[in-house]
Amino acid sequence: MSITENRKAFHDYFVEERFEAGMVLEGWEVKAIRAGRVQVNDAYVMVKDGALWLIGAHISPLLTASTHVHPDPVRTRKLLLRAEEVRRLIGKVEQRGYSLIPLDLHFSKGRVKAQIALAKGKLKHDKRASEREKEWQREKQRLLRPR
Repeated sequence: MSITENRKAFHDYFVEERFEAGMVLEGWEVKAIRAGRVQVNDAYVMVKDGALWLIGAHISPLLTASTHVHPDPVRTRKLLLRAEEVRRLIGKVEQRGYSLIPLDLHFSKGRVKAQIALAKGKLKHDKRASEREKEWQREKQRLLRPR
């Protein structure tokens, strides 16, 4: 069950591989995510100290949060993957000009997971070509529809 999606990801990037990563969250963040108060549109994944970190994801705190907790909506959150996957991703990101981007947040067996992608940025002409292709597919469906 998807909580939120990064809709801009497929417009701005060529997605090569996808991975499912766990997230280190605080209690108030889990409650806010369950309430759907999260955005990953401007978020990205960064490699630091041999680990992956989700930066820029905005989780709005609930108004009913505890008084002694001082929430930071855009704090850096650690992503959890197997060590071999992390090493492979680090190698590709450092050598070949790939980026790591979050595609969506979803629940898996009661836990919040982030689907991240190894992606390459699109240039302006690539974006125009993919837009043209989408329009052609739409037009083709319109023409093939029985009347």
